[in-house]
Amino acid sequence: MPTVSVKRDLLFQALGRTYTDEEFDELCFEFGLELDEITSEKEIISKEQGNVKAAGASDVVLYKIDVPANRYDLLCLEGLVRGLQVFKERIKAPVYKRVMPDGKIQKLIITEETAKIRPFAVAAVLRNIKFTKDRYDSFIELQEKLHQNICRKRALVAIGTHDLDTLSGPFTYTAKRPSDIKFKPLNKTKEYTACELMNIYKTDNHLKHYLHIIENKPLYPVIYDSNGVVLSMPPIINGDHSRITVNTRNIFIECTGTDFTKAKIVLDIIVTMFSEYCENQFTVEAAEVVFPNGKSHTFPCSQEDIADKLGVDISATKAVHISNPKTAEFQVARTTLLPGLLKTIAANRKMPLPLKLFEISDIVIKDSNTDVGAKNYRHLCAVYYNKNPGFEIIHGLLDRIMQLLDVPPGEDKGGYVIKASEGPAFFPGRCAEIFARGQSVGKLGVLHPDVITKFELTMPCSSLEINVGPFL
Repeated sequence: MPTVSVKRDLLFQALGRTYTDEEFDELCFEFGLELDEITSEKEIISKEQGNVKAAGASDVVLYKIDVPANRYDLLCLEGLVRGLQVFKERIKAPVYKRVMPDGKIQKLIITEETAKIRPFAVAAVLRNIKFTKDRYDSFIELQEKLHQNICRKRALVAIGTHDLDTLSGPFTYTAKRPSDIKFKPLNKTKEYTACELMNIYKTDNHLKHYLHIIENKPLYPVIYDSNGVVLSMPPIINGDHSRITVNTRNIFIECTGTDFTKAKIVLDIIVTMFSEYCENQFTVEAAEVVFPNGKSHTFPCSQEDIADKLGVDISATKAVHISNPKTAEFQVARTTLLPGLLKTIAANRKMPLPLKLFEISDIVIKDSNTDVGAKNYRHLCAVYYNKNPGFEIIHGLLDRIMQLLDVPPGEDKGGYVIKASEGPAFFPGRCAEIFARGQSVGKLGVLHPDVITKFELTMPCSSLEINVGPFL
């Protein structure tokens, strides 16, 4: 379970009141956290290295708080305070907005050379941000916490944050031979080749733990601006040219990695936590990422999973919007199980074909006739992913399901039948609506190529999704 250390007085200031240690411990318990330890920097150093080393260290009281492993939004003061304030109903949950820039959108172009080392990248901009020393420290510390947790010590994702005013887009994410990469890294006074840096960092207590990720690769990943300035050599070090400071006003954030989903989550966490300090609070400027196949995506991305990616207008989905989303990945309750299965396939594309997945779970739909304004429906969804669409396989699965549910084929009142239909998520002429016991219960068909590519897939896919409520 991750632990976040926050300065007690700064925490109380942000919460707008003070607590006794016992009161704050109780608040944490109510919220589902645990106040693990009350200490100070001086006390920590004294325990670990002795009183001599602790001389001159800060006596500021620190609260060390254990947070759930999946609550990355609580790994910094900003997220912790926001979560507690919303929980105690002292503030309304913020509404995060992605905005387009007044001028040209910042663009990150990925070249095919990255494919065998770190193929994915996402990006965004925090515009007109205002740091203080404490805010800046929290910004840096959150990145380190994310690196150690969801990023799996930078193996899955590495974060780079840059002073945008020192750079000139568009940016290029590529991979080169170590001897061909030369730049001045963070906190150094001269330029080094990548080979030289790897030797230097073998004795660096912090960075030596990440060298193994790329050191034996023939090519190293690197990001340049349009003038050839190196932003970073992920996952090792950023360039000194674009280093951010307390006075930085515009931040370009890039996350590179081997796990596309986690890269998007990490980006969402950073921008949602620190957009609080932007001139227009809780707004994030979009950035465009162009992949080697020519496809472009705009980040940060989640209502698009249940709508845009399936070719549906979000307003037509009757989606229930989440009032306090942890990240942009969780903006709405799902109205269909299909996107989750497609994202699972995307994360397991290297597995042997065919891939056959199913899920039985609830979806949520707006319903004004209920007390809470929404209603749960139990759905079953299955997908077949292979070199051929496999419509006959998914159709056979439907027949088997109905057989097990004792629903006979036919248009009788107690039977089931499929009828030709259309849907934006399906290939024209390859979609059917399922009717059972006199009502429509779902659809099956071959997914449209646009849907497949939007989920980063390359093979044909058939799907089936039905409401199993009428049979239970």
